[in-house]
Amino acid sequence: MTETGSRSSSLPRQAPPEVGGHVDTLDGVRAVASFAVLVFHVASESGAALREGFGGALLSRGDVAVPIFFALSGLLLYRPHAACLLRGDAPVRTRAYLWKRAVRILPAYWLVVVTAMLIWSDGHLSDGWSWLALLTLTQNYVTEHWWFGLGPKGLAQMWSLSVEAAFYLLLPLIAAALAAFARRGGGDVHRRARRLLAGVGALAALSFAWTLLIYYPQYRPFLNSWPPRSAVFFAAGMALAVLLAWVHADPDENSPARRLRRAMSASPGSWWLIAALAYAVAASPVTGTRFLGIDGVWSGLFELALYTVVAFCLLVPATLPPPGDSIVRTLLANPVMSYLGRVSYGVFLWQFAAIYLWYGFTEQQQFTGNFLANLVPITAMTLAMAALTHRFVERPLRHLNRLVRG
Repeated sequence: MTETGSRSSSLPRQAPPEVGGHVDTLDGVRAVASFAVLVFHVASESGAALREGFGGALLSRGDVAVPIFFALSGLLLYRPHAACLLRGDAPVRTRAYLWKRAVRILPAYWLVVVTAMLIWSDGHLSDGWSWLALLTLTQNYVTEHWWFGLGPKGLAQMWSLSVEAAFYLLLPLIAAALAAFARRGGGDVHRRARRLLAGVGALAALSFAWTLLIYYPQYRPFLNSWPPRSAVFFAAGMALAVLLAWVHADPDENSPARRLRRAMSASPGSWWLIAALAYAVAASPVTGTRFLGIDGVWSGLFELALYTVVAFCLLVPATLPPPGDSIVRTLLANPVMSYLGRVSYGVFLWQFAAIYLWYGFTEQQQFTGNFLANLVPITAMTLAMAALTHRFVERPLRHLNRLVRG
């Protein structure tokens, strides 16, 4: 981070955002996404997302937060690979990278798995295959088992973490393939960057081809939760990572990358408006019946496209904020959003546990209850559990991660 800052300080204009290190505005995006998922799940549990009208339709598409998380992972984790190729930075050490990812996500996740199994699935505690699938995040590939839907009670949201884990494991191979393809274009940084973007585009196209495979020759719904269907979301973030590395690799202020960066950061409100409009369209019947899965191949394709637009357009202003104290930093990098971003992983992990504990305590039935009256206590419970997990599990392990150089 220091090296990048010294390079940028000599530029005559406002330096572009860092290609590596921590980006505080992205913490705000992470916070928004984590609480959007919570709102979606409470709206679903209370039945608010199933009600007629525009409000119910908007609540029913809160699962768009999952593609936002995937795009964030694509951006943050592919950044060093793109920088290595375009700027000549040190290569990513795969072993250290995988260790850090494992230490970052698995201990807190395992704590939630054990808790949920003890409370709601105690009849299956002796089932070794269930423990193996859950603890290794391979439950998405178990098509016939004792649990209903996406996983045991309290763990249904973990299907997306399973997809994340697959991306973590595949990223070194994906990055190596993209780098080999880009190097075939020679040593020119602009040509390499364009070839990288073309390769990322091919990765994005995989999701649309996979969606066709889901429906032909027959519908296989379990394939919706397999990683290829979400490739386009990761690719959206990876494209931004390429742009960041491209900007830093060429000091010429009139280079294509820097002109594009200035154009993209000029009007953050326009990106957010596009995201809002895409979300509104996604809340229409074009993406299928609410809360009941994907109806057909066309609704699946529309959902992929619209959710990608939402994720990408939300990330652009946070990744490429205007210089100075902009509205982007005011909204996304303030102390409250920074803290919520830090505990967002715990919010994701504990939200179903909080929902079921609250509904059990109040003796409410599924698809009943006042949405707002349930959202407030459930949010408080989730945030409390997330804060404790961050303090006593995530923070100590993050210090351990810093001992590993990579």
